[in-house]
Amino acid sequence: MWTTVERRHLKKQSVLVELQGHQGSVTAVEFCPWQANILISVSEDRSFKVWDYCAGSLIYSSSILTGCPLLSLLISEENRQLVTGSADGQLWIFSLMERHHYHCVAHVDLRKKSETFSTRRMMAGQYSRPEDRQRHSRPEVDKKEEAEATFPVLSLAHCDLCPQDSQCGVFSSECTKCLWIGSPTALFIFNLASVELEAALHFKEFQSLSVQIAGSCAVMSEAMSPKAFCILSSMFGNKIAMLEISLAALLSFQKCPGAGRMLSVLESSCVLPTSPLYFGIIKENFTKPANTKKHAVRSAVEDRPLVFHTKIRSSGYTSAPHVTMFSPKTNIKRNSKRTSKFKNNYKCKEYSLEDFLPRSLSRQVAVAQEPVAVRCLQYSGDGQRLACGLANHLSLVFDASLSGTPAAFSGHDGAVNTVCWSHDKKWLLSTGRDQTLRVWSVHRTELMLLLGPESFPKPITSAQFYYMDTFILLSSGSEFWLLKYHIDLCKDDIRRYKPKSRYKPIFRLPLTSGAEVTTLSAVNDFYSHIVLTAGRDRTVEVFDLNVGRSAAVIAEVHSRPAHQICQNKGSSFTTQQSLAYNLFLTTAVGDGVRLWDLRTLRCVRRFEGHPSRCYPCGVAFSPCGRLMGCGAEDRHAYVYEMGSSSFLYRLAGHTDTVTEVAFNPAAPQLTTATLDGKLQLFVVE
Repeated sequence: MWTTVERRHLKKQSVLVELQGHQGSVTAVEFCPWQANILISVSEDRSFKVWDYCAGSLIYSSSILTGCPLLSLLISEENRQLVTGSADGQLWIFSLMERHHYHCVAHVDLRKKSETFSTRRMMAGQYSRPEDRQRHSRPEVDKKEEAEATFPVLSLAHCDLCPQDSQCGVFSSECTKCLWIGSPTALFIFNLASVELEAALHFKEFQSLSVQIAGSCAVMSEAMSPKAFCILSSMFGNKIAMLEISLAALLSFQKCPGAGRMLSVLESSCVLPTSPLYFGIIKENFTKPANTKKHAVRSAVEDRPLVFHTKIRSSGYTSAPHVTMFSPKTNIKRNSKRTSKFKNNYKCKEYSLEDFLPRSLSRQVAVAQEPVAVRCLQYSGDGQRLACGLANHLSLVFDASLSGTPAAFSGHDGAVNTVCWSHDKKWLLSTGRDQTLRVWSVHRTELMLLLGPESFPKPITSAQFYYMDTFILLSSGSEFWLLKYHIDLCKDDIRRYKPKSRYKPIFRLPLTSGAEVTTLSAVNDFYSHIVLTAGRDRTVEVFDLNVGRSAAVIAEVHSRPAHQICQNKGSSFTTQQSLAYNLFLTTAVGDGVRLWDLRTLRCVRRFEGHPSRCYPCGVAFSPCGRLMGCGAEDRHAYVYEMGSSSFLYRLAGHTDTVTEVAFNPAAPQLTTATLDGKLQLFVVE
């Protein structure tokens, strides 16, 4: 009912203060390592409280978290987080950073996490050797028992996974901060960054173990130590068992089998003659004479960068770049006399990697006279223009400073779902609920290519330019399509009504499960063979178009189907480590944002500090790759740093749900869009 703080000195002891306020028995207390005089307690009243024990005052009291008592408590000094577990197997993680007001970073159901962990291992085993599949598969009876089991959180303890011990993707030279979770029937290693299980050790798998169901447990794991020790006491007897656990052996036995080879967004080999991408490096008859094919192939291969990868190297996401991936184009000749309605006097500020924190609201504009939702948002590659798709059948192109009158692209008979710039910034692609795909001339504000509903068996759910504008990549039903297209630039006013632009399907491939594709993503700013797709069955499937087949499947990505995949595509104004381009984000309604690494097909961090329970809110990478922005339903936009699961800051000033966010690739700016049709431009203070 209360917490007593005592001072002991030799044989004398005195009570400093009694902290009263809990409505039930106090089950665990911890001192805050970095804040003097702060103590945190949890209780059977299903809440936690933060105290100033020197002043004897209550600083913060949480609401009731669950229907069962809270049993355990741990404070992570490295992450500035509070972790508490309950008797029904629920785990809560709260931020202890200043000005975060103890917001909930993540809520985890340990039973569901255990099921997801087993499912992913089984799905990944489909791409490994038969003996691996047999080892990782479990009988249906065990799966049923596991699904019905609950895991009360009896104890929490620190666990450091060193790079040489971890087999599931540690991405820095430092140890990964994890937790030991002790329950009556199993021990778990829980990753605080990804909010995922790294390993599970079930007591029933060891017949010689004297304690099969524990009433209490304690785990000790020293820093940088390859071993851990666990003491178990029997729930129904007077037996005590002590386990010595080798972390390397445990992780190696339960590691997720890979697809058999290393995947990378950057191409590491030339295009194969059997690849569907080969149509992009040969010239079609309607563009060049047939006798120039050989020269075209040789020229295209020489112009592409060739990158070799031999192994996964440890690399921090925020460390200084070592490889120059792009270089700005500074030798472009422009005619000063040329005029255009898109010409503006806006000049991008010099991009700063050290001070890229746009948090000051500079301008707010309404996209229409009446409130209309902004459904998609994207900057052009040079950062000069901003395209947005609206729910009132229009696509608009603004100046990057949101000044002046935007150019309107009208023609869709339904809400615009997708807008996408071409790499050369001449074309704008859009899709709508009218089941059409349209390619527009940006300078003419004119429709150049139309793909109607009759072109595909099912509606188009996502589309973009791909392979340096060589193809159009789109998804329809359970398949994704690769189209070769040609835009006719004829200016004959007499015959311009005759459509001369055309397209040709080159390749199509369904998802392995046959589920409908919800979204897809591929890099268009440089050559890449990788295409990422998300399905209705909550999976993400990786396709390698150089070999023309599926390369890997990630199961149980979210609790709901992902509605967006966002890749770290960088910018021509910044440089990043080459390995950073293997990172991508997925987001789903009600399940936050997750950061994945293509090399290991593992979730490496999870972001859940922003409310997004009903409406699909967009996410975006910053050009430097160090920040992630996302929308939210509390009329704020959130910015996270890749090295922390707690948000860096919130952007206020919105009047409705923030539906989309976009970073300017050339300047420290962030643009947000809301459900009521307003654009907000944030700049550096």
